Amino acid sequence: MGRLLACIAVGAFAAGPGGAGAEGLLGAKPQAAPAAPAPDQPPVASGLATPAAVGSPSAVVRPFYAEGGTDLAVADRSRFVDPAKTVLEKNEALKKSGQGDCLDQNMPLDEVPYDKAALDKSFKSLESINGDDARVVVAFVAGSDSHRLEWKLKKVGGEWKITDLLSVTGEWALSQYQCE
Repeated sequence: MGRLLACIAVGAFAAGPGGAGAEGLLGAKPQAAPAAPAPDQPPVASGLATPAAVGSPSAVVRPFYAEGGTDLAVADRSRFVDPAKTVLEKNEALKKSGQGDCLDQNMPLDEVPYDKAALDKSFKSLESINGDDARVVVAFVAGSDSHRLEWKLKKVGGEWKITDLLSVTGEWALSQYQCE
C-alpha cells in the first residue's frame, strides 16, 4: 500500500508543476500579472533640501512647495498643458465673470495651510520618467495627517509640462473639475 501511494504521488508530479497532474492536485496555475513597462530611468527620491535637477520633472513641481506654497495662479500657467491647463483657464474665466472660484488654489498642498517648517521637515518626492511621460509623487505631513499627491507630466517641445495633479489622500484630480 505504501508503494502504491508513492507511485501515485510520483506520477502526479512527474508532469511538473505546470502539468495536468499538478493542476488537478494543487489547483489551476496562477496567471502571471502583466508587467508594467520599465521606466526609462529609475525613480529618484528627494526632499526639499535636495535641489531638483535643472529641466527635470521635479524642477517643474518643486516650486509649488519650495517657494512658500506657490498656488495654481495665472503666473504659473506656462507650466501646464491639457487637460490641466483647460481646467485652470475655465476657473480663471469663472472668477473674472464674478461667479466665484471652483478650485482651491492651494491644491498642491492638498488644500491644507502652508507651514514651511513642517513641509521642510516631512516633504519627500519620487520622480519616475518613462519616455515623454513622467510622474512626481510628493508626500508630506501637515498637522498629524499624511498627504500624498501625484503630478503627471508630459514632455512638450523639450520641456516638462504638468498635465494633471491628483490627490491620493483627498481622492480628487484637477482634470476632473468642470469649472463651468
